[in-house]
Amino acid sequence: MPKNIPKETIKVKDKEISLITTNENDYISITDIAKYKLGYPKDVIKNWLRNRNTIEFLGIWESLYNPNFKGVEFDLFRKKTGLNSFVLTPKKWIENTNAIGIISKSGCYGGTYAHKDFAFKFAN
Repeated sequence: MPKNIPKETIKVKDKEISLITTNENDYISITDIAKYKLGYPKDVIKNWLRNRNTIEFLGIWESLYNPNFKGVEFDLFRKKTGLNSFVLTPKKWIENTNAIGIISKSGCYGGTYAHKDFAFKFAN
């Protein structure tokens, strides 16, 4: 995530959730959302990414909105979903598929941001 993207916050049920806008698209912090679910945010996000329905949704969305999406790599992830040994991080998803629907930044002020289409699905 570029460092110069301004962060804003929205309030959802009295909770502060970070929001960034890039290329006229809103990306919502699923790290912030995960803080309000049970468990450690990184684990909540990784478990969400292990789900077949999530992977298929991400793949369809990327296929529609991302001309540089690597469908072959996506198929490899889709085949592995459901296996006990399958672990997927946002960074791995982005790097392997050239995804644009998820933005991940490590470090103290980092986090995982998802396009609003994904973030709403994640919050459910």
